[in-house]
Amino acid sequence: QVQLVESGGGLVQPGGSLRLSCAASGFAFSNYAMTWYRQAPGKARELVAFISGDGSADYRDPVKGRFTIYRDNSKNTVYLQMINLKPEDTAVYYCMADGGRGTSLIWGQGTQVTVSS
Repeated sequence: QVQLVESGGGLVQPGGSLRLSCAASGFAFSNYAMTWYRQAPGKARELVAFISGDGSADYRDPVKGRFTIYRDNSKNTVYLQMINLKPEDTAVYYCMADGGRGTSLIWGQGTQVTVSS
């Protein structure tokens, strides 16, 4: 069964750091682009970071300079390293796998990140 499982969320103080993991199984991970999304209560889901199968990464403005997306294809895992966290980063973070046309998007269940004093 195809599956993405996020982990690593938790409660951190502003300025803290956290690393999220998304473990993939049941599909050809290295052929899929991976994306991190987040959704805060009462707000629309937004794209956070993207990484292609060969490791080319891009980020949306709110997290540029603070978040890093990277992948380890040998472990079928994509990561989101977050530093200098802000309260506005509080959200459920989801990973998504995209194999291109002819494939189905694969979503994880999400992991909660809370940034608060």
